[in-house]
Amino acid sequence: MKTAASVGLSAIRGSARTKGAGLGDRPPSALQELEDVYRTNVGPVSAYFARRCSEPQTVADLTSETFLRAAAGFARFDPRRGSPRAWVFGIAARVFASYCAARADGAEMTVRFAADRPLPSDEIEDLAGRIDAQREGRALLEGCARLSDVEREAIELVDVAGLTPKEAADALTVSAVVLRKRLSRARHRLRKEHRSDE
Repeated sequence: MKTAASVGLSAIRGSARTKGAGLGDRPPSALQELEDVYRTNVGPVSAYFARRCSEPQTVADLTSETFLRAAAGFARFDPRRGSPRAWVFGIAARVFASYCAARADGAEMTVRFAADRPLPSDEIEDLAGRIDAQREGRALLEGCARLSDVEREAIELVDVAGLTPKEAADALTVSAVVLRKRLSRARHRLRKEHRSDE
């Protein structure tokens, strides 16, 4: 039986082999690098979407779209500019923003991968479990509602998703100094609000 991860990896391999997607002039080991980026980050990216969405199919679709975009743009990834995790989370943030914009316009985002394969019941159960496991993270994000978007993103990427401040800065395309200031300000505001609630 295929899992969402193995099917997603198969789609990335197929896309990369048939179109040379994202590999550009990179050596043959680039496909292995891409697979490593996928395997290392598919769980955290899926959790990122599980904190935002309550439907397993949506989590799977957005995760798949993120890695299809990563495969398509892999030739432009420069590890000297940031870690693979920061790069992938930057893509995930853009995928989610596109999804939200499409929903706000009353249109459903068309995800290339979703049209090819509906989720089997065991994968739906697995993703529903991931969504449940992210309940605490969703509660934290809801508690951060009074923070600015940039402060909330900093808290989520560092304190929930576990990225380093440098990786979070790279994902948000800001300097590490700016990210640390946002993070410090957000944590201070959350502590202050928590004390006032007691």
